[in-house]
Amino acid sequence: MRRSQAPSRRSFPVLKRKPDSDEDDDYIPSPNIKGKKHKIGLLVSPSQQHQSPFRKPLTDILNYPTLPDSSSHEAFIKKILSKPFKVPIPNYQGSSLNRALGVRRQGARQSLHDPYEEGALILYSPPELSAHDQMKLETEKQPVHVVVDPILSKVLRPHQREGVKFMYDCVTGTQIENSYGCIMADEMGLGKTLQCITLVWTLLRQSPDCCPTEHKGIIVSPSSLVKNWYNEFNKWLPGKVRCLVIDSGTKSEIDKNLTQFMQQNGKRVHLPVLIISYETFRLHSSVLHKGSAGFVICDEGHRLKNSENQTYQALNQLNAKRRILLSGTPIQNDLLEYFSLVHFVNTGILGTAQEFKRKFETPILRGRDAGASDSDHKKGEEKLQELAAIVNKCIIRRTQALLTKYLPVKIEEVVCCRLTPLQMALYKSFVDSRAEELETSGKMSVSSLSSITQLKKLCNHPDLIYDKCVEGSVGFEDLLDIYPPGYNLKTVNPALSGKFIVLDTLLAVVKSTSSDKVVLVSNYTQTLDLFEKLCRQRNYLFVRLDGTMTVKKRAKIVERFNNPSSPEFIFMLSSKAGGCGLNLIGANRLVMFDPDWNPANDDQAMARCWRDGQKKQCYIYRLIATGTIEEKIFQRQAHKKALSSCVIDKEEDVERHFSLDELRDLFKLNENTVSDTHEKFKCRRCVNNIQVRPPAPDTDCNSDLSQWNHCADKKGLVDLALKSAWDSAISFTFYHHSHEEQRKTV
Repeated sequence: MRRSQAPSRRSFPVLKRKPDSDEDDDYIPSPNIKGKKHKIGLLVSPSQQHQSPFRKPLTDILNYPTLPDSSSHEAFIKKILSKPFKVPIPNYQGSSLNRALGVRRQGARQSLHDPYEEGALILYSPPELSAHDQMKLETEKQPVHVVVDPILSKVLRPHQREGVKFMYDCVTGTQIENSYGCIMADEMGLGKTLQCITLVWTLLRQSPDCCPTEHKGIIVSPSSLVKNWYNEFNKWLPGKVRCLVIDSGTKSEIDKNLTQFMQQNGKRVHLPVLIISYETFRLHSSVLHKGSAGFVICDEGHRLKNSENQTYQALNQLNAKRRILLSGTPIQNDLLEYFSLVHFVNTGILGTAQEFKRKFETPILRGRDAGASDSDHKKGEEKLQELAAIVNKCIIRRTQALLTKYLPVKIEEVVCCRLTPLQMALYKSFVDSRAEELETSGKMSVSSLSSITQLKKLCNHPDLIYDKCVEGSVGFEDLLDIYPPGYNLKTVNPALSGKFIVLDTLLAVVKSTSSDKVVLVSNYTQTLDLFEKLCRQRNYLFVRLDGTMTVKKRAKIVERFNNPSSPEFIFMLSSKAGGCGLNLIGANRLVMFDPDWNPANDDQAMARCWRDGQKKQCYIYRLIATGTIEEKIFQRQAHKKALSSCVIDKEEDVERHFSLDELRDLFKLNENTVSDTHEKFKCRRCVNNIQVRPPAPDTDCNSDLSQWNHCADKKGLVDLALKSAWDSAISFTFYHHSHEEQRKTV
């Protein structure tokens, strides 16, 4: 019996065509099944030709891939290409405008951003037209919506959205016809910078005509804020706006950069935003006047309240149609200053200075006079209402009360500190000699004016007038004998100053019991020198910002201090060295060591910590020497007694604000009081300096000081750090909070 062949030994049969058959194309005889026909293809697979019904042959190994036929390949490619483009962003829903990638838009023009998207901030809406009017209107002339970029509109708070809309209406001439300026006068911390960046980005990208409103603009700010503006642009619009920052360089380099900026024209402007300081603008104004800019934004714009100074005139001559002025400082009560600011942004809406004085200032001031007749008073009120109706169209102002929704509680405290025996002896001897001069001369001399400054320094520390005593200057002739023997200035002795005793104790308590950081503010760099000595003696790490520091270094130290991991405990700030506008949210305690004649300066300095980004409860301390000239200064701030809202920018101007009787009062020392300010209130809520009735529930730290909490001892204090420092030298404290802390539900 013949054995069946192994699969590897088999040979494939040769295909033979049956000659006489038209029925079958291919015929293969089966070796085992006689008389059977099999229809097969041209190629016969070995698996179909095995002879054993029980064993299948091994499949041949092929060294080349199996290729699909052309029809299946074409079908596969068509399937790929037929898939629509999908944005590779998770949960992306797409725009309702049905745009197609890479396809030219047909038909009506469309806005840059979707006006129907949820939360869209629409600055301009085209007028609604009937179907008939739409047919007549040319497609290329149809206006479109102006919509704020969603990147920005999603982070804007409600009051900021309102502010952006107001500014856009002003700079496009909607608010006042043929006037294109406005004043953004929001209080500090409400986000004026972010609102302006939103406006700038919109003007550079959009208009109702489907093109940019402007191609370039200029931002002018104090030198300390130039870098801050650049950082804010990078923060909110990373990589989208290229800014030319002028903060250093030689005159020729700056002139070259400014010339290139002013010569930029057309739709593709390489550097659309110039950021420059007031000083640099004034020095290089001749270059900037040669071209034009679409808009100019003036930060800390209250610098322009005097229309006679060079900076005002240099900016006013700039060829810029749209002008925005920012000022967190309340606009002063001086009507001419008011006129200068409004005239800068919207020239002519109040007429000339002479017309303004005749039409508004004279009747308003006459109506406010104590001896004014009823008709004068009535006319003054009418003119005031008429003036307000005009300027309110281009001025927007919101208070910090809006921040209470977003920021932690702020506790503001006015701390009256007793003088030390050395300070008391020096003060009494000095004011006695000044009082004699006033009585004999009957008028105020230059030395009397300088005496005010020296008294303020003595309230800070006896070290600050020691050199005057050694020199024997006028009024200091016999004071050197009062100092203890061996007195030296190499180190600072906190025990010789009431305010320094309180400060030293307060810093020690804060350092040992918390991770809080502290900002120390003073009007005098000499006082900052004493702070520095104290920090070295106590081994506190600190940074210092005053007029000697360059703009680049300022930005770096602020950034480092605000870093929570940085080791610096204290930030020393000179209020006269451009501290306005700095964001020092790394600290949550601020000490205002001495008061300024100008309340706006104090308010600016005290707003450095309690602003957007702050996460901790804030404490603001205002240290006042009890019964001294500092209380008189503070009272004039609080009661607004001076001609121009009690604002005295230079102490040389004191003469026109103070009568002789008021000067005599300045040089008096009230030794037998815990607070001269509290005594003048004749407070009805306190009995024997003890508060028996709390402040009204609707009051806060913006209320009058008489409506604050009054504490003659530490029992009523809520600030544990100040309570620990009470026994050192504190005689009285006023305090209040910004708002009630919201209770969080769990």
